[in-house]
Amino acid sequence: MNSIAAKLAELGLTLPSPPKPVAAYIPFVRTGNLIFISGQIPFIEGKVAWTGAVPTEQTIEQGQLAARQCALNCLGVLAGALDGDLERVERIVRLGVFVNAAGSFTDHPVVANGASILLQALFGERGRHARAAVGSPNLPLGATVEVEMIAEVRG
Repeated sequence: MNSIAAKLAELGLTLPSPPKPVAAYIPFVRTGNLIFISGQIPFIEGKVAWTGAVPTEQTIEQGQLAARQCALNCLGVLAGALDGDLERVERIVRLGVFVNAAGSFTDHPVVANGASILLQALFGERGRHARAAVGSPNLPLGATVEVEMIAEVRG
């Protein structure tokens, strides 16, 4: 078992199959050693697991769980792009985290930490990344969070 798979198992997580796009786009684009992953919402088994705005319909903690699931879905896409071999990830370069937020909410970075902490737990120093955390009045399918990712890879 490779180390990323071992860390996922340690955390009680399973890498999901890449979610199918819900509109006219492709899940990832590779250019050189960079893979750009389209925004992922918190799908679990084909259903959006968290919907609604933080903090009025979802708590900050639920938003963090949604962000974590989005990052896990990004990793599912990334694994698909790498024939299942996440050990080829040199670095998670950047995340864009969009939070479905009530008008006066300002703790978007705290919600985004749900994704960032997972990536750092799995990849260590290679998981430390640049990030934007942005509030939005709504997201696709009513999702609580959406995450996009850029990763640098070998081979």
